[in-house]
Amino acid sequence: MTRVFESASDEQTRAIGGEIAGLLRPPLLLILTGDLGAGKTTLVKGVVAALNAGDEEAVTSPTFTLVHAYEGLQDGRPVRLMHLDVYRLESERQLATLGLAELMVDDALVLVEWGEKFASVTEMADGVIRIESLGADRRRITLSMPEADA
Repeated sequence: MTRVFESASDEQTRAIGGEIAGLLRPPLLLILTGDLGAGKTTLVKGVVAALNAGDEEAVTSPTFTLVHAYEGLQDGRPVRLMHLDVYRLESERQLATLGLAELMVDDALVLVEWGEKFASVTEMADGVIRIESLGADRRRITLSMPEADA
């Protein structure tokens, strides 16, 4: 499955995050790609809001804490949203300390910013959310989940 969205504001990016949340079924690991400031965390705010997993204004980039966990509901069932940012990590060894494989429980949606830096994350990933700047505040957001096509 590939879905392409366009956004012209942070509000639209959060709304698209909500739409994307409706397409995701745990367990699932997605890599979030995009330049610094592209809107990755803004998109996650929309996912968190759609899952009733917290106040979207409380969602911040986990650049320094590395992992933020949220508990929500999807289709009336509990779901865990794990938001990781591995930008500051430099090696697979550092990444291993996060226990990424252990986060992949049955009710988990795992979103990893900068995951493309690591072969192990790429191998585990079920898909990618790519955010590209189109100039000014405009963004193209592409959700690609190859296995969902089957």
